[in-house]
Amino acid sequence: MKRFLPIVMFLMTGAMVAPSANADLVHRLTTSTQLAVDAAYTSGTRIGSTYTVSGNNIKVASADDHFGKIVAPASATAASTLDAGTYDINTAGSAFSFSESWISGDAVNPIGTGVDVTGGVVADMPAYGSNFTSHGGVAGNLAGTITSAGVMTLTAGGAGTSATGQFVSEITVR
Repeated sequence: MKRFLPIVMFLMTGAMVAPSANADLVHRLTTSTQLAVDAAYTSGTRIGSTYTVSGNNIKVASADDHFGKIVAPASATAASTLDAGTYDINTAGSAFSFSESWISGDAVNPIGTGVDVTGGVVADMPAYGSNFTSHGGVAGNLAGTITSAGVMTLTAGGAGTSATGQFVSEITVR
C-alpha cells in the first residue's frame, strides 16, 4: 500500500490542475467615407385631355345637342377644351344614373422654353402634368476626410451630392 500512495497522490495532483484555454482575440477598427455627385433632375410627362361619360336612362336634350366633347385647340400649342353637352332623362319616372369626368390636358411649351439649368441646378421645368429633366450635379465643396486618429469630417456639396461617413469597431473572440 505504501508503494501505491505516491502514484495515487501524483494522479490526484494532475486531476486538480485546470485545463488551459486557447482563444484568439481580434479587434478591428474600420473607417470609411463615400462621396457621390449625382445628377440633379426633375421628371415630367405632358398629359392629354380626357373626357369620359357613362350612365343609363340618359339622352341628349334635343337632336342638335350632344354629350360633352373635346374641342381641338385653336393653335398647335394650346390645350384642348371641353364643350359641355345638354342632357335629359330618357324615360321620366324611371331610375337613371349619370357620370362624367374631364381632365384638361397640358398646353405645349415651345421648344427651348420651360427648363432652366444653371450650374447643375434645375431652376424650373415645363408646366406639364408630369416632368423629367436631368443635368449633372455640382460637387461644390463636397469633401470627406479621416485622420489617423479616426476623426471624420464631411462637408456638404452642391446639387445632387451626398457624403456618408462610417466608423466600425469589431471585436471577435474565437
